[in-house]
Amino acid sequence: MSANYFRRSLMAAAILGFLVAPLATLVAQPTDITVFAAASLKNALDDAAKLYEQKTGDKVAISYAASSALAKQIEAGAPADLFFSADLDWMDYLAKANLIDTASRRTLLGNTLVLIAPKDSAVSLTIAKNFPLLAALGADGKLAMANVDSVPAGKYGKAALSSLGVWDAVSPRVAQAENVRAALGYVAKGEAPLGIVYGTDAKSEPAVKVIGIFPEDSHPKIEYPVALLASAKPEARKFLDFLESPEARPTFEAQGFTILAGRS
Repeated sequence: MSANYFRRSLMAAAILGFLVAPLATLVAQPTDITVFAAASLKNALDDAAKLYEQKTGDKVAISYAASSALAKQIEAGAPADLFFSADLDWMDYLAKANLIDTASRRTLLGNTLVLIAPKDSAVSLTIAKNFPLLAALGADGKLAMANVDSVPAGKYGKAALSSLGVWDAVSPRVAQAENVRAALGYVAKGEAPLGIVYGTDAKSEPAVKVIGIFPEDSHPKIEYPVALLASAKPEARKFLDFLESPEARPTFEAQGFTILAGRS
């Protein structure tokens, strides 16, 4: 084999490789999108993420916890692309720290606040001013709530009980949980005779029943803002847009959320 033939073969292989390589870059690679979301969103957001993954091939990894805990983790440098909070306060907290893309911020969902009991409970209460909540707890029963100082569901619950004039009486009997789903679990397992959670949480758990719905004017409006983090991957914006789309709406409505329009 001549040296010229060998050189021509090498050159042809190099040219072929040059032509083929760009084609490989045209094949879309799946992207991992990391979402930090309030615990109360789990059922609905899992369903929405599944739809998005089927549609795009991208993988959506979601970490659920109390909005307060997630905001603190983001502040400490935890990697995330999207933050979905159960109240405005913790989104504002990250905005003040310049950790979110404020132009992307949207208030997507609303919820209700309810009093729950185990499914077989005989408790009957009408939620009103000075209603007998303490008596309904019995001699030593606890009222399950998310942390009333930091977790949105707990803060809403404390505000409602305060406005109805019963907080001071029942506060020593409150069993505080790390998030609203943990409070739901206390009641579902029979560890607490009553609890305060979101309406969507109650709907997701067949072992509990709703005793009453707190009046909307007894607590701040329950709103769920969502935003991209300042360090978010470009692909995360597509998922955010999907969450606001008509295609995703049924996944939230099926769990009892109300759909809110506009930005905050």
